[in-house]
Amino acid sequence: MIKELTPAQQAAMSVYRDKWIDIGLSTETIDRDKATAALAMTYRAADLNPPSEVLFAAGPREAVAIFRGLFPNAPWEDFINNIIYGNHEADWASYVDYFQGELSLDLSKGNGLIELAKTSGWVWIGADKAIIIDRPSHIRMDENNVLHAEDRPSILYRDGFAVYSWHGQRVPRDWIMNKESLTPEMALGQENTEMRRAACEILGWNKILDQLNYRLIEEDEDPMIGRLVEVDLPDAGAERFLMVRCGTGRDFAIPVDPLCNTALAAQAWSYGLSSEEFGDGPDIRT
Repeated sequence: MIKELTPAQQAAMSVYRDKWIDIGLSTETIDRDKATAALAMTYRAADLNPPSEVLFAAGPREAVAIFRGLFPNAPWEDFINNIIYGNHEADWASYVDYFQGELSLDLSKGNGLIELAKTSGWVWIGADKAIIIDRPSHIRMDENNVLHAEDRPSILYRDGFAVYSWHGQRVPRDWIMNKESLTPEMALGQENTEMRRAACEILGWNKILDQLNYRLIEEDEDPMIGRLVEVDLPDAGAERFLMVRCGTGRDFAIPVDPLCNTALAAQAWSYGLSSEEFGDGPDIRT
């Protein structure tokens, strides 16, 4: 029984973490021979014969088309419920890899899935056929490492299948690629709170606030410090915003800490500073 990890074993955790993050986020096109061999290993680990036919798809859209061609009358669940997620299994695969490599635990039954995660994207598995799907060609994230792209897909596959995301929230394509189609009414009408917040951020809080009866909390004499306002958002309660004009003359509205009571304090908070550190504001603006 292992009760305590050695310093070397603890230090190795970050090595495995980084290794498997790279695997999970890989956008390299797959090596078909290696992926097929890993798939065969996975079947054998489950005491099954490998499929006699392995087909390849450039992305999920093409994989569905292949599946429909093979099984035109099969229910949709037969596709969804028989998917192995390949390199997107990197989270749990990292643990299995670590426990085997550093703690010498025998978890060899999972080695096929480990190899499949290293070499493949998603895989549809059937009794005698399988469809190996290539990895995405692009994955884009924000500074917090969640899916995000302001003017293109956050995930794009080689068959054109795309996912659009705003700071981790999946959103409709038009919200990203045709922002003119998004209106304040549409944004505020979203029932899901996170979808509503994403829509408002995409559209710009200054446009949203113009549609709402906001309350002025405090206004600084300097328009570049701005006005602190409060507004009641549907299902989210009272939130505060700093309405400010930047050096280019454009107006912005920035969500701020609800504990801010002055525009200057909100400005300081937006820079990650206390009011004392921020003082009367920056001497020079760029």
